[in-house]
Amino acid sequence: MPEIFVISDGTGRTATQILEAALTQFDSMKPNITVRPKLRSKEQVSAVIAEAQKAKAFIIHTVVSRTLREFILQEGRLHSVETIDLMGPLLAHLSDKFSNVPSEEPGLFYQLNKAYFQRIEAMEFAFRHDDGRRIHEIDKAEIVLLGVSRTFKTPLSMYLAFKGWLVANVPVIMGQDISPILKTISSPHIFGLVTDPRSLVRIRHSRHSHLGGVTKDYVDLEMVNLELMHARKIFSRHPDWSIIKVTNKPIEEISFEILEIIRRRK
Repeated sequence: MPEIFVISDGTGRTATQILEAALTQFDSMKPNITVRPKLRSKEQVSAVIAEAQKAKAFIIHTVVSRTLREFILQEGRLHSVETIDLMGPLLAHLSDKFSNVPSEEPGLFYQLNKAYFQRIEAMEFAFRHDDGRRIHEIDKAEIVLLGVSRTFKTPLSMYLAFKGWLVANVPVIMGQDISPILKTISSPHIFGLVTDPRSLVRIRHSRHSHLGGVTKDYVDLEMVNLELMHARKIFSRHPDWSIIKVTNKPIEEISFEILEIIRRRK
């Protein structure tokens, strides 16, 4: 059964009414709705977001405080909880139409719709920095993924980008060291992706067949094992990097592990 959390710095009645009106268009859906009213502090919001994460729920909210709306967006992103702001876009449009005092603030509409623009920016960033491209800009990434071919670097980048994270991924190639730039940056969270060699061989076979079988070393178990050993050797030289084992894990689970490490560091 779907779970929806309604949070508000007031009674929550407005958000609940809007939600119920929208749900009339989905006759077969009967979600469990949890209302958390009168949330006025970041501590209260954090507790509810943690609760929503545990329930695998998403959040809709009618919070008037801009500071609190921004906090909800960031905490939701950090905990992989989808948040829908019902109040912010309306306030932005009204401020613009009525030429009221808030409209004098530059970028107000962008700020109130930051979740949308952040997601678009993150997706574009992931495309531009896929597979080691634009390595000279990698210090702008919030998350950097390293691994040999077919360790889910690109799917993970896109999944995390959809959640608003700036992600770059860099291939680890047999016989080659990583870019010197990676050895100097400290701001991004760097994650080395590893897996079981036999599992990797199975995954690679589909690409091997697509290429007409011309890349024999690509699916050779001994060579694959050497590739993974080479990657682990590189990762071991950087104890501040985190190692994530991706064997037989869905993208969602791997993403959760990455964000959990980031949360602990924060």
